Amino acid sequence: MSDVVVTDVPEDQRFEARTPDGDLLGVAVYRVQGDDVVLTHTEVDPEVEGRGVGSTLVRGALDRLRAQGRGVVAECPFVRSWVEEHPEYQDLLTGH
Repeated sequence: MSDVVVTDVPEDQRFEARTPDGDLLGVAVYRVQGDDVVLTHTEVDPEVEGRGVGSTLVRGALDRLRAQGRGVVAECPFVRSWVEEHPEYQDLLTGH
């Protein structure tokens, strides 16, 4: 799904993937730990699973965190697996 919009919602400590019309498709939950952001859980609506929403969500979150100069702790198995498959993002991972 190429029309997914990823936004940070800091008051809920999560990134959201939405359609351009605002329908929620998935979330990546996090907590801030010093200068790092710990990505703890990623969930995608079952109706859109397998259509790239999770990948778009993780890429959008990591791009935002890179722009902010933050490190990332990938507690979420999906995020950890995604980063392993995309070596261009491995430099974001911290050893916490």
